Amino acid sequence: MAEILNPGDKAPAFALHRENGEKVSLQSLRGSKVVLYFYPRANTPGCTQEAIAFNGKRKDFTRANTVILGVSADPLKAQEKFRDKYEIAFPLLSDETHKMLSAYGAWGKKSLYGKTFLGVKRMTYLIDEKGVIVRVWPKVKVAGHAEEVLAEARAI
Repeated sequence: MAEILNPGDKAPAFALHRENGEKVSLQSLRGSKVVLYFYPRANTPGCTQEAIAFNGKRKDFTRANTVILGVSADPLKAQEKFRDKYEIAFPLLSDETHKMLSAYGAWGKKSLYGKTFLGVKRMTYLIDEKGVIVRVWPKVKVAGHAEEVLAEARAI
């Protein structure tokens, strides 16, 4: 399990499948800013609220030359159902191996009701057009998060 990355760090390369089966890589997005947000599980209340918030702002992110990518360890079929149920119009990437999640420090120990387990940490990175991390939100509170990330994307 890797540490959380910092502003100024080069974003680790990745190539993952999205919910429609296409592969998405960080390299293919060069020239655009990237919001890389990690969420624990599709179709849970907080993850749904977060996805809907980002989805509602996607045109504003596009105007800010920013691509939104949601990432979880859910299988592609679960991502596809999530996309369809809530009409999510940006890529939802699947990392069942946890390799990419680990590289970004988004896979690790969590606790709930006194039990400790491994899982996806809710966090977000904003990456610039050259693949450098410019902002990190290591512990996301869902309410207002998409707006905060959008404001930061517009500012760089």
